[in-house]
Amino acid sequence: MGVGIWYEMQVNNPVDYLFVNSNPESSLLANVASATISVLSNLEMETMLEDRHSLSRTVRTSVSPLSEKWGYRLGSVYIRKVAFTDTQMVENITEKVVKRLVQVTSAMKQDGDNRVGLIRSETAFKVSIKMAEAAAKRPEIVGETLNAIGKEDVELMDAVIEVMETEQLIQSGTCVEVIPEGVSCLLQLGDSSEVVR
Repeated sequence: MGVGIWYEMQVNNPVDYLFVNSNPESSLLANVASATISVLSNLEMETMLEDRHSLSRTVRTSVSPLSEKWGYRLGSVYIRKVAFTDTQMVENITEKVVKRLVQVTSAMKQDGDNRVGLIRSETAFKVSIKMAEAAAKRPEIVGETLNAIGKEDVELMDAVIEVMETEQLIQSGTCVEVIPEGVSCLLQLGDSSEVVR
């Protein structure tokens, strides 16, 4: 794994900088590299890739006390790149990420389907309740209307009832034989031999 790190150095004590350490820049580079390795080596992959800002502060905190003894101060530190040099490891990570994305996508789709199904069933339940209420209310409304008609106009009420009876008869599909008025016919009831004219 390769790590790219950017840092700056500020001289705060020129005498110490020139005489305490014979090669301050190389010392600083070695200390920053060592601190970076120690900070990153025991971390989980997710933290290493996502939380570089706080890791940079940790490196600065661990290097600064020693650098100040040598006459300079470590300024801003930024871990700007974490790259993988092992191609097999990169392929393995990519494969795991793809599998995880497929799992997450599938879970999100299933959750969405479940929510839609729940909404549909709740809506169907509410609609069926309203339809049942409407069906139960209809006879009451029809009865009240017929009572009001019967009080005001008896002939109209008789006509309405006759029409309703006719509709029921038609809907029942019963065979009806109509005998014209004034025609004489013979009716035989049961086993009786008596003839009615």
